[in-house]
Amino acid sequence: MSDDRTIALAGVTLALGNAAFAFDCTLPGGAITAVTGSSGSGKSTLLNLVAGFETPDRGQVLIGGTDVTHLHPSERPVSLVFQDNNLFAHLDLASNIGLGINPALKLSAADRVAVSTALERVGLAGFERRLPGTLSGGERQRAAFARALVRRKAVLLLDEPFAALDPDLRAAMSALLVELHRETGNTVMIVTHDPQEVRRSADHVLFLDHGRIAVDLPAETFLSGTGVAEADAFMR
Repeated sequence: MSDDRTIALAGVTLALGNAAFAFDCTLPGGAITAVTGSSGSGKSTLLNLVAGFETPDRGQVLIGGTDVTHLHPSERPVSLVFQDNNLFAHLDLASNIGLGINPALKLSAADRVAVSTALERVGLAGFERRLPGTLSGGERQRAAFARALVRRKAVLLLDEPFAALDPDLRAAMSALLVELHRETGNTVMIVTHDPQEVRRSADHVLFLDHGRIAVDLPAETFLSGTGVAEADAFMR
């Protein structure tokens, strides 16, 4: 595993209204870490701290050993995929994905080839001129993956990316995530409330409870039973 892709939160604390969060953990570089737990446990808050959408009151967020605590999200080596996929309805897929290369859409011929290649890689070859509104939910998530691919960042953050999809499509998208991860070798952090998603894709698991990390284990160990009642009940 590569140190330049490791994510670490060192003594991080954050208060949001009446909610208090405290995180101290390391996500192994080049692995898929599932962040799971019950609703309100702090999963998305943890992701937002890594992405830069939240700034801790104390502590440090490090990516590859570099302190990124106060860097703007655009300055961090991360790509993001959300449940709503963040595609612009008025732009065709080629333009939506091209935004991952250049926000002003000033694309070279090589960039346009990269966009078409990414679409082909996620099973959307020939969809360049399609608008997001003409696509199924699974196709829109595939397009979001394609945009993440062209950005070529060391870290991929996913916040409940498959929650709105039916079970069969969730399984297919999980398989695609694992396949793309094998090819890129990036560090993946996926926030999920779905135990099956943890089983399908995770190399490492963080289980959150009341704004704290209750379990931090390799997936194989986690799935064998943690001895933490809340975590074991969640996975049943």
